[in-house]
Amino acid sequence: MSLPRHLFSTGLSIAMAALSLHAEPAAPTGVMTSQWRGRRVAFLGDSITDKCHVGTTKNYWQYLGEELGLEPLVYGINGHDWRGVMGQAERLKAEQGDRVDAIFIFAGTNDFNGGCPLGTWWEMTQETINSHGQTLTKPRRRLSLDAQTFRGRINRVLSYLRQEFPSQQLVLMTPIHRGYANFGGANVQPEESFPNDAGIYLETYVGALREAADIWATELIDLYRISGLHPLTASHSVFFHDAKTDLLHPSAAGHFRIAQAMKHRMLAMPASFRQP
Repeated sequence: MSLPRHLFSTGLSIAMAALSLHAEPAAPTGVMTSQWRGRRVAFLGDSITDKCHVGTTKNYWQYLGEELGLEPLVYGINGHDWRGVMGQAERLKAEQGDRVDAIFIFAGTNDFNGGCPLGTWWEMTQETINSHGQTLTKPRRRLSLDAQTFRGRINRVLSYLRQEFPSQQLVLMTPIHRGYANFGGANVQPEESFPNDAGIYLETYVGALREAADIWATELIDLYRISGLHPLTASHSVFFHDAKTDLLHPSAAGHFRIAQAMKHRMLAMPASFRQP
């Protein structure tokens, strides 16, 4: 029995649309003219940034390079948390010196997975000061640099980057939502509806990164909100590596989506603060 022509056409269109979600997005037709063209941009982070393409054939920074014409300098390493980002920042300085225009940091999901304590932004002391002509003792807050806490780790990295790269654009990126992953053995990671082993949910770490952008006067690209990636929704499995074993690492389609969300925020910010 043959289908009516209009039903066959509709069914074919649906099937082709489903297949297109699994395919790598088409390469852009040309480089945009923008403030990012020709800029040397460093990317620090974890497996989603790593050049070894964890769970994907193409990373978000490659799409950004193609569309915006920037030169990606990739330092992200699989498995790194914000402690590892510190080493990446030091390596960036050693290898590139001042020859970089912007630095993006995409990390935090491994701190969550490792149950890192949140800690505090500040350590409080009492100090004597002259305040409006009077000698007073007042509380003073100083940045916590405790590498055993999430906020302390962020402070360490951003303190270093602010000191060593004073004219570069600095951008924080929040983690994306987390789905279930089973990488074998003891490396089984529940999805984000469960807290980590410290009893803390993922959105608390995301909130700390939002706070960090205020404390350190950085740009923030909130991928937790704006990427639209939601691995807990079944239809979004196409944007991740494997629907059964890896809903943590985006596929090429997921990386394309991250790049699009980033691109539209990037077009609204300076690519550097260097004076001509």
